[in-house]
Amino acid sequence: MQIGELAARSGVAERLLRYYEERELLAPDRTSAGRRRYQESDVARVSTIRALLAAGLNTSNIAIMLPCVGNDAGQLVPQCPEMVTRLARQRTRLDESIAGLEHSRRLVDALLAQAGR
Repeated sequence: MQIGELAARSGVAERLLRYYEERELLAPDRTSAGRRRYQESDVARVSTIRALLAAGLNTSNIAIMLPCVGNDAGQLVPQCPEMVTRLARQRTRLDESIAGLEHSRRLVDALLAQAGR
């Protein structure tokens, strides 16, 4: 399938699909005219990329982790020990970010309380 069809089927803009290719998350074949040719499996791959991005992972980590992600009835499943380690690190980063945001919220709440709100 060509890039337009993949974009339509995955709900991801063509520009973003090209970005995924730049980041080595997608590797379409090329026709003799240089046009991208995607496989049926790329629809699911784009879905996996989107899920990992939504989990807060960056494209560098996703590129490393993609070969280690399985799909069991729509549920992503880690298949390599290294992936579990990376996910644990991501979880720690998320916890730290949440703690920082909660601290910021308490500061804003204190300022609002002093302002009589």
